[in-house]
Amino acid sequence: MAAAQSQEHPARLLISSIRKPISYVPAAKRLLQEHGEVHLSALGIACSSMVTVAEILKARKLAVEKRVGTMLELLQDEARPRQKPKMEVLLVKSPEFDALIAAEKAEAEEAAAAKAAAAEAKKEAEAKKEAEAKKGEEAAAEPTAA
Repeated sequence: MAAAQSQEHPARLLISSIRKPISYVPAAKRLLQEHGEVHLSALGIACSSMVTVAEILKARKLAVEKRVGTMLELLQDEARPRQKPKMEVLLVKSPEFDALIAAEKAEAEEAAAAKAAAAEAKKEAEAKKEAEAKKGEEAAAEPTAA
């Protein structure tokens, strides 16, 4: 019954050993925002990646561990059934989560504004340089016409 519940969890994140653990952090943060919790699940060698994801979220004070479970999952193969280790971690939003996300969002907005201002300044500098070059060409063309 516990396995059936974990399958239906709306904030479930299946961790693979192929992707880097840090690549799961944004998805986990989004699920924490939307549902208030995230259910990390991994099979076999992906368990270490899942632990890394959980520890990153805990170290950044975004989540608190609520439940950890280990089990052997029966997998039906072509030849014979096999048991594979499975690990699940339920993380819930930390008390500081909303403040940390708001600060992250503010920093991102400031960085975007600074980037836009720098792009605008660069554009203005290029336009000024182009105008000066055009003036220089016109000034150079006038004496030859006289």
